[in-house]
Amino acid sequence: MKKSSLTRTGALLATAALLAGCGGQVGDTGGDAEQTDNKNLVLVTGTQNEPFYISLRCGAEAAAEQAGYELTTQEPAKFDATLQTEKVNALIGDPPGALIIAPTDENAMKAPIQQVKSKGSKIVEVDTALADESVAASSISSDNTEGGRLAARTLAELVGEESGSVLVLDTIAGTSTTNERAAGFEEELKNHPNLTSIGVQFTDNEPAEAAGEVTAAISAHPDLIGIFATNLNTGEGAATGLRNAGKIGEVNLVGFDASPSEVDGLRKGEFQALIAQDPAAIGRQGVEQAVAAIEGKPVERKITADLHALTQENMAANEEYFYKQQC
Repeated sequence: MKKSSLTRTGALLATAALLAGCGGQVGDTGGDAEQTDNKNLVLVTGTQNEPFYISLRCGAEAAAEQAGYELTTQEPAKFDATLQTEKVNALIGDPPGALIIAPTDENAMKAPIQQVKSKGSKIVEVDTALADESVAASSISSDNTEGGRLAARTLAELVGEESGSVLVLDTIAGTSTTNERAAGFEEELKNHPNLTSIGVQFTDNEPAEAAGEVTAAISAHPDLIGIFATNLNTGEGAATGLRNAGKIGEVNLVGFDASPSEVDGLRKGEFQALIAQDPAAIGRQGVEQAVAAIEGKPVERKITADLHALTQENMAANEEYFYKQQC
């Protein structure tokens, strides 16, 4: 049964007075208006048909069903802020109880997400995040900087005492997750003097662009000994570039994520290691935090998901972290 507006107003004033007396403040729960009875959730992923986001959606759908909420997923045709903005802007006329989103640009996506928030929707970030931490009620992602460090340590273990050059393949400048992975990798690589970075190359998140960067690096740096690919698209493209150059197995490829094609590549020796996330857990926790925000329950501002280094030796024991192509 709903309380009358008078009763609800009185309760809110009493709560505010109590908090003020204790030196506290009424916190932002993620929206500028109340939608406590809105059980519609919208998940906007980074792009469509990508195993990471499919796995994330699977976890989100299971959590929404368990909580008794309705989840709709919107997926841009590619990882692009303009295309994602179109998906977000379409929600303004009929705002959901919560928008769960993987922002494709940490700055460009702020304005459209803020517009949905102003309509009363709670905002939860999954995988990627805005630079402005005041917009979302909660953010769930892997520790991407540490993931990059883990990739560098893994590469160092693979090459042992050998020396050589190392290429880093990133996606798009302004993508918080992959940029952090590249930065963490570069930072940790400094602790391994036998490995020399030749810099970070951006690929527009396109496998073909990644393949081209690998071909160019092999030509310019005959001592190329390792490649770190910061997501599944750059990893798949890097494997193609090595295959085309006849360098499979000669250049150590460490990928981020564990898509079906990457896992198959690890099994075949095209990849020497994968840094796997747990996207299903990220999706599940995203829904859980969105539901908590809608229902006025405590919300965790930042949640860090686990990372796992997969090699041929341990992959059979870690199949739970392989990404899905369908739920």
